[in-house]
Amino acid sequence: MTTATTTRDEAQIRQIIADTSNAICAKDIDLIMAHYAQDVIIFDAIPPFQTKGADAFRRTWEACLPCFPDSFGIEMRDLCVTVSGDLAIAHWLFHFTGMPEDHPAAQMWMRITSGCQRKQGKWQIVHEHCSVPFDPETSKAVFTIAP
Repeated sequence: MTTATTTRDEAQIRQIIADTSNAICAKDIDLIMAHYAQDVIIFDAIPPFQTKGADAFRRTWEACLPCFPDSFGIEMRDLCVTVSGDLAIAHWLFHFTGMPEDHPAAQMWMRITSGCQRKQGKWQIVHEHCSVPFDPETSKAVFTIAP
């Protein structure tokens, strides 16, 4: 694989992440789901914790999006993308911005890892894992406004 191909593939993965983030902020379920494979597996920081398949993940978003304010943003940092052939992995930190201070989603930075696979020439998200750190002494999540 050439450096130009790797660079193009990495740019495509970065665009998928940006598109999905923008779709979440727009509360557009069709755009959110546009890059997920039908057989995606999601490990989430909130219940149901594990979701199998795009249809089930769509239902999770349909239940979740009404809990968000009409207008908000997402700040991402430390995005790292690695591509090897038809597989790619990305990880980054993110948090929601523009939320009321007492909104649970405004209280933390989260970690996300996304696995993508090129299927029939198109990159799709096949696995995602979203988490928050925890304190091993208390077994409680650590909610921090600093990454």
